Amino acid sequence: MAATKPGSKADKLQTKLPVSLQSLAVYEAGRVRDALHLLLEPLGGIDHYIKPGQKVLIKPNLLSGKAPEKAVTTHPEIVRQVILLAQSAGGIVSVGDSPGVGKPESVARKCGILEVIEATGARFAPFDESVPISLEAGTFHQLEVTKEALETDVIINLPKLKTHQMMGYTGAVKNLFGLVVGMRKARLHLQAGTDKAFFALMLLELAERFKPALSIMDAVVGMEGDGPGNGDPIQLGALLASPDPIALDTVATSMINLSEQRVWTQLVARQTGRQGVSLDALELHGVPLPTVQTTNFRPATNADVNFGLPAPVKNLLKNAITAQPEITQACQGCGDCVTHCPPQAMTLDARSVKIDYDRCIRCFCCQELCPHNAITTQQGFLLRLADFFQGRKDRGNSF
Repeated sequence: MAATKPGSKADKLQTKLPVSLQSLAVYEAGRVRDALHLLLEPLGGIDHYIKPGQKVLIKPNLLSGKAPEKAVTTHPEIVRQVILLAQSAGGIVSVGDSPGVGKPESVARKCGILEVIEATGARFAPFDESVPISLEAGTFHQLEVTKEALETDVIINLPKLKTHQMMGYTGAVKNLFGLVVGMRKARLHLQAGTDKAFFALMLLELAERFKPALSIMDAVVGMEGDGPGNGDPIQLGALLASPDPIALDTVATSMINLSEQRVWTQLVARQTGRQGVSLDALELHGVPLPTVQTTNFRPATNADVNFGLPAPVKNLLKNAITAQPEITQACQGCGDCVTHCPPQAMTLDARSVKIDYDRCIRCFCCQELCPHNAITTQQGFLLRLADFFQGRKDRGNSF
């Protein structure tokens, strides 16, 4: 899919990117259906994005096999109604993702999504076959992605609004990382190392290479705190949609009053001149943004801060200016964190997990995937100090 070069003159002359918002308090089938119709109407309706006979890949968030009320995955009723919409437009629908931990079919069944796939007659796509692709001018010159992404005509992206320990936030852009299959995600984490901006740029480039025709965000119940797998559900009461993932994330983070400085994909998108990172460059439809905004959203613990220091100094002060994962007494010794640690910095000995912090790249895959919520985040003292002053600044600028 061709993309306009970020920061180019043509990019700046484009019309404002549309984002639609609707209020939705509960996941009741009829109310979800009606809210989706209202949401998509100002964007041209589902027929604008799907033509009869096209293959449609719906990509929800299937991080892990937890119940819908945990707010870890896209709610199954949202998935059901989007499948039905796509089928009504004549689309041949598949639904798939690559979970962080667990077999895709098992995860989809536990979170209630496999049931709706079967009930609607859609096809489940387990993302079990990877194909190498080249990103000619990308940060990562070659990636391996699911074959499904290359064989579909239309991608419909269904992110869940959640915090993310590494990136600060996971939404429309980050949800497309699920096109990378299984442990290949760990390789990319390892390749990026501790450079979060580098990893964020890869996410942006992946979202541009496989740009969804439409992103619809489940923000009825989101996740705050130390997400994306073990944060706390929070009632937000909204659905958002846009053909542009960055624009959708801009509105979503504004809705929860999450500073751009805390969201690496947004920060890097602005630094690289990508379109859609400013509210004044967007065209909002549906309910007014202030009606769904909240000041009570609790962000993830800040895990990094850009002090503008030279690399040798950063390495010397690594423990002071970053956060690190810490094992708590809730640990059950299951070993999932050890298995999925990209730099293999964790070991399990007699049901006790140890972390080699010299090897740890602070990707927080362990915290994200721990099924027992047994890993917390411990900030270095300089990071805590920076967060204190940033918090005072944010409170002074809050709406």
